[in-house]
Amino acid sequence: MSAPLCRPVKPEDLHRVLSYIKELATLEGRPWAVTACLDDLHLLLFGTRPLAEAVLLLDPAAGDPVGYAWFYPVTSTFTGKATLYLEDIYVTPASRGLGLGGRVMAWLASLARERGCECMDWSVVEGNERAILFYESLGASRKQGSMNYRLSGAALQRLATRHPR
Repeated sequence: MSAPLCRPVKPEDLHRVLSYIKELATLEGRPWAVTACLDDLHLLLFGTRPLAEAVLLLDPAAGDPVGYAWFYPVTSTFTGKATLYLEDIYVTPASRGLGLGGRVMAWLASLARERGCECMDWSVVEGNERAILFYESLGASRKQGSMNYRLSGAALQRLATRHPR
C-alpha cells in the first residue's frame, strides 16, 4: 500500500499553512500581498459556513507535510455545473521533483469528478514559465474568453456604500 498523498488540514495545522502561504507569496515575488492571519484562515476553513477546503501534501517517504493545496467550488449559471477552483498549490522547494504536484492535481481532478464538477480552474502568475509548462503537461490550457477583474480596497468600499445592507 502506498503512502497517503495528503490529508485534510486541521485547526492545529494553520500555523504551518500560513507559513507555506508566505513562502509561496515570496517565491512569486510579492511577500507583501499576504495579509491573512490565523483567525482569517480558521474562519475560511472551519467557520460556521466554511468557504474553502485545504489539504496538506505529504512527503511520500516520511509522511511529513511538505506543502498544501487550497480549493473551493464555484458555480456557472451558464452550464448549471460546479467548478473546482484551485486557489493555491504549493510544494516546498526541497520537495519538488518527487511527483507530488502531478499526483495532487490528479487527486483534485478525481475529487472534482466525484463532486460533479465539470472542470477545474486556477490562475498562474504571469511569467511563471515552470508552472505554466507543468500545467500544460497535464493537458490544461489557458482559459479563453474572459479576463480576471478585482474590486478591493477603497473602490470596494465606495461601491458597497451605494447600497448598504
